[in-house]
Amino acid sequence: MTRTRESPPGRIRAGILLGLVLACLCLTVLPASPAAAHAVVVATTPQRDEVVGYAPREVVVTFSEPVAPVPGRIQVLAPDGRRISVGEPEVRGATLRIRVRVPDRPLGTYLVSYRVISADSHPVAGSFTYSAGAPSSTPPQPGPEDASPGGPLVPAAKYLGYLGLVAAVGPTLLAATMWPRRRSRRGALVVAWTGLGLVAVATAATWVGQAAEAVGVPVGELSPADLRAVGTGPVAVVYAVRLALLGVGATLLPAVVGGTAGRSRTALLAVVGLAAAATWPLAGHPVAAPLPPVSIALVTIHLAAVTVWLGGLLTLTAFLLRRTHPRVLARILPGWSRCATVAVGWLVITGVGQAAIELGRPSALLGSAYGRLLCAKAALLAAVLAVAAWQRHLVRRRVAAGRPRWVARAAGVELAATAVVLALTAVLVQTPPGRTAGTEAAGAARDGIARSVSTDLLTVQFDVYPAQAGALNSLHAYVYTPAAKPLPVVEWRVTAALPAAGVEPIAVPVDTPEPHHASAALRFPVPGEWTVRITARVSDIDQSTVTATVPVR
Repeated sequence: MTRTRESPPGRIRAGILLGLVLACLCLTVLPASPAAAHAVVVATTPQRDEVVGYAPREVVVTFSEPVAPVPGRIQVLAPDGRRISVGEPEVRGATLRIRVRVPDRPLGTYLVSYRVISADSHPVAGSFTYSAGAPSSTPPQPGPEDASPGGPLVPAAKYLGYLGLVAAVGPTLLAATMWPRRRSRRGALVVAWTGLGLVAVATAATWVGQAAEAVGVPVGELSPADLRAVGTGPVAVVYAVRLALLGVGATLLPAVVGGTAGRSRTALLAVVGLAAAATWPLAGHPVAAPLPPVSIALVTIHLAAVTVWLGGLLTLTAFLLRRTHPRVLARILPGWSRCATVAVGWLVITGVGQAAIELGRPSALLGSAYGRLLCAKAALLAAVLAVAAWQRHLVRRRVAAGRPRWVARAAGVELAATAVVLALTAVLVQTPPGRTAGTEAAGAARDGIARSVSTDLLTVQFDVYPAQAGALNSLHAYVYTPAAKPLPVVEWRVTAALPAAGVEPIAVPVDTPEPHHASAALRFPVPGEWTVRITARVSDIDQSTVTATVPVR
């Protein structure tokens, strides 16, 4: 029997279809915003923007998930801009501890900057300030930080990998289960080989891009040491396993697609493919989810279902619908319809399960960017399923085989819409999950007051918190020389008065935890503009008194 060659219009349609899928996927390779990192800072000590009465010897940053520090990218700068962090930071799970030495001039604003790698392999960079005594008039500034030093390489590589999965799974599935005996399998094999190649290239490119993201430098400035640092991490092990599985799959692919493999070899290829699909969640967000094993399983099945559905539909449309006899199609289409129905069922089930885990609470469905993207994805998927249901109706009525153009057009709509669904999914991968929305550490509430008052003899830095009437307020005072060095105090006297209400000065008992540091607890009986007077005697003959107004609510 003479083989009928595909007509030029058929090739054009197939090319347009493949191009449409690729274009829709590439819409998502725009650089992610800085907020795309998945670990967020939930607490800091001192608090962000807080004014404390002393220079702490340790800074603690707590994240929403375990992190790993990037060597040399975590520091604390003193008010004069000098680095005062000591040694390597200590990391235990989600808590980062930075040891700090107290500088010679401890008063003013301190800058904490960090770059860490979250459990889901995303880099997290940021900075915050706190002040000792009172804020500096010119606080230190963080150095230039590229929010996405890898540029579009990482997202582009990930979506190239998704495209490779679709191209590898679809032809292999149909060739192993329902390919017509007299039809050439060469095109299917070429597409499957291309898919494996795309996945391999995407994996290598992702490794390079994540090395740039990890150390915070552009791809062109990566050093061999930077690549080795990423190459020894857990994510690199996952990538190595993925490449090894691709190698095993490449040895099994020709026989399976060619129709000469037995059941055992075909089953082995299926297992290898499922294991390779599991490397995506193992190098991504699910490893940091509240239930990692469940999330990894759900995402693996979800990804397998997507590639089976989209890959099979793409192969059916590009190779079989327009070149196969109606009687043969009448045998193929019902089998494919059942396979697609199962894949879509698992797609929906696993998608709902993973969405519930990542949202964390119902309010996040509309109250977070992640939830709103999920709603858009669900709405578009519902439209796709409506088209798929109409197509299945044609198959069940046994009229689809006689109307391949109708089936092809419906499949084209499914492919185009599903490609957009993949685009939304790609954005979801880069969006912080709903369960972390609203957990970012806020700045310290600026209740109370902090003052710095100087005389010819000394400088007094003091704070009163929360400066509320009827509450127990704390006062901390520190005395420094004009050169900003701690100055021991022999005797302290502290009083509080409210002249406008006729309240005479009230003596406040003082404790001295340090020679230059006084602390006290005081109550303001009524609100108003209270006058706080602090006298510090530093020798038998030298003393100074400073006065400040404290607004009490």
